[in-house]
Amino acid sequence: MTLSVADYAVIIAFFAINLGIGLSYARRGGKSLGEFFLSGRSVPWWLAGVSMVATTFAVDTPLAVTGFVTQHGIAGNWVWWSSVMSGILTVFFFAKLWRRAGVLTDVEFIELRYSGKAAAALRFVRAIFQGVIVNTIIMGWVNLAMAKVLELTLHVPKLEALAVCLVFTGVYVTIGGLWGVLVTDLLQFVVKMSMAIVLAAAAVAAVGGIGTLETKLAAIDAAHKITTTSGSILAFFPTSNEAWLPLLTFVTYIGVQWWASSYPGAEPGGGGYIAQRIFSAKSENDSLLATLFFNVAHYALRPWPWILVALAALVLYPSGVVGSDGKVDPELNYIQTMIDHLPAWLRGLMIAGFLSAYMSTMGTHLNLGASYLTNDIYRRFMKPDASERHYVVVSRVATLIVMVLAIAGAYGNNSVSGAYVYLYNLTAGVGLVMILRWYWWRVSAWSEIAALVASAVVSNSLLLFHVFTDANANAEVLLVTVPITTLVWIVVTYLMPAESDATLLRFYERVRPSAFGWKRIAALTRPAPGAEPLGINAIDWVAGCGLVYGALFGIGKIVLGSLGTGLGYLAIAAACGAVIAYNVTRAERATRAAATLAASAPT
Repeated sequence: MTLSVADYAVIIAFFAINLGIGLSYARRGGKSLGEFFLSGRSVPWWLAGVSMVATTFAVDTPLAVTGFVTQHGIAGNWVWWSSVMSGILTVFFFAKLWRRAGVLTDVEFIELRYSGKAAAALRFVRAIFQGVIVNTIIMGWVNLAMAKVLELTLHVPKLEALAVCLVFTGVYVTIGGLWGVLVTDLLQFVVKMSMAIVLAAAAVAAVGGIGTLETKLAAIDAAHKITTTSGSILAFFPTSNEAWLPLLTFVTYIGVQWWASSYPGAEPGGGGYIAQRIFSAKSENDSLLATLFFNVAHYALRPWPWILVALAALVLYPSGVVGSDGKVDPELNYIQTMIDHLPAWLRGLMIAGFLSAYMSTMGTHLNLGASYLTNDIYRRFMKPDASERHYVVVSRVATLIVMVLAIAGAYGNNSVSGAYVYLYNLTAGVGLVMILRWYWWRVSAWSEIAALVASAVVSNSLLLFHVFTDANANAEVLLVTVPITTLVWIVVTYLMPAESDATLLRFYERVRPSAFGWKRIAALTRPAPGAEPLGINAIDWVAGCGLVYGALFGIGKIVLGSLGTGLGYLAIAAACGAVIAYNVTRAERATRAAATLAASAPT
């Protein structure tokens, strides 16, 4: 693909604007760790929410979705659509609790909830696991995706491509901290979402329109010996093991994976960069609204431009696209569609869109990884009594260290979608203990340690020895790992001593979870803090899932030409949204009334 002088001017201007934003926040981000990593806990909900969406809209995401659709049809997206239920759980059961915890990272939370040597060891291990291992895997597949884009479009070698993009991103993140990341995320999201929509329109037009696309996809279904609408590549739900997505795999996704696996950005109970944005929100209500906006935008608004390109590419490239290694790579279909069918005058903007997707995700993970290395390793275990400015300097050095790890991660990955699935399996069974540690006093540091070890050992053993090799292999690994891991951590929980009452009381009084699983501890509080209303939260969780899935399916049906069905789904989404708005508004009024009453009470 050839770029004009104007294209290069657009790309250079884009780099310059992002760098300028980072420089403008240099002084503010350098004041303290709280400013560098959490923007002073003063971020409005809309900016925190957009940043969450921008982070998860990486350069790898459209490539991964293309791979899922190419191999399993639209229903293949249930590997991540199932996480709606986990994401909405975070909105109504955990967002406010995270905000009350008042910690700098989700790993620091460990020593708020637990105590002693086991808690310290768990914090150290989790900081390494999340800040180095998982973070490097994620950055590796993001780098891999960007390398694929630049190799195929501009024929730039992998190392040179990564060096330019990563070093630039590292510079503005190192300078501006989280404020630089948040504000550039806003710009980057607008650019990349706009270009994703433009490419989807160009891809569908290249096929001949939606009607022609559906006709040609029906021929592909026939070639797979699929004759029913429910088994079509266009089906949202599989109905048998002969469909594009095996039924057992689908059932595992929606029945087990969403609560059992702790996947970055979709952790049961929240965590990682989602927790970081919650910590940075200026109030509890802002944290809830930011997380709700993220889930609606992430699952319902963004996927369809990518899916349309993936479907069109199946028709445009029936034999697939061959990568630099000489093998057919379904993830390259997205990039090849851009090269062949995007108008030449938009190519510079499209590259800027890919750069936006890359930088928003990498910026977050550079900052997040540095927060673990600085706060949870250096300050906690190496030098706990230094000044805030000292820690900011260390944070900037840590950002550069994470940047080096990101390059190494790119050379350890060869499939974006494959890395997604691996992380889901690696943490199978961990999710339940991550949920219950908030709502059951008996969970201890040993519970988490047992879950992490058991999940990693069992899942990796099954994968290493290729125990399952059929079409349902990923689901079968999950179905074996989850019960074994769950049994192990529950047994360990009862074998090992509980946390001390002092530790549990400190946590309960600060975070104020529901008293349902904390009755013994709640009885010790004077006065008893207000508890989270589990019943209302459960109603909002159901309504939140209805809101997201209704919007997702409604938009999809309209895009694919089924206007009436699509409007029906959107009506369901609107009704669910009304329920949530009523409950959130009522809760906010009750909170304000309680605060006013407390302020007027005699001391």
